[in-house]
Amino acid sequence: MKKKYLAAKAGYDLYANLYDKKTAYLDSFERFQILPNLGDLKNKQVLDVGAGTGRLSLRLAEKGAMVTALDISSEMLSILRKKKNITTIVADAETLPFPDNNFDIVIAAFLIVHLKKLKYFFAQAYRVLKPGGLLAITNINQKKPPELKTQEGFIIIESYYHRPEQVIKDLEENIFTIKKNILVKDKDVWINQIIVAGK
Repeated sequence: MKKKYLAAKAGYDLYANLYDKKTAYLDSFERFQILPNLGDLKNKQVLDVGAGTGRLSLRLAEKGAMVTALDISSEMLSILRKKKNITTIVADAETLPFPDNNFDIVIAAFLIVHLKKLKYFFAQAYRVLKPGGLLAITNINQKKPPELKTQEGFIIIESYYHRPEQVIKDLEENIFTIKKNILVKDKDVWINQIIVAGK
């Protein structure tokens, strides 16, 4: 069967109604290590970039954060809005539509795998963070993107592999200070990198 290669917006618009079936699978790469490394979230202004259907946005809101969920896919965000009244914005991670110094925390899980060059998003994240704010990202070890089954057949969403040391370097070049760099491993192989960086 022929597979379609799609950019993130088109791919996730098509896959949106099936995405929540992957929640446990996605959680397994993080082992619930993101939110506990962000401190007290109550009343914090948090931007969830690549929020999808709200896997992390909903948990952030439960902990008292004031969440803005941003995604390039309007279909993914429409599913999130049915679950909870959270502010949603359809936009690109590389051109965040917010003023400078606006958020306490920017979080981006399973996002950078879809970005060819990280410097544009990192620069935007730095700009919209308040002084002393935190950026939390995950970097999945995915050299080959998965085939996703949709009603229109199998699709592959455009993805890029980023070496852990290069991600750190790119963050530091955007003046971030690395606070935590966690490699989640399965046996001896890293499957995910969780980074918390400060402005």
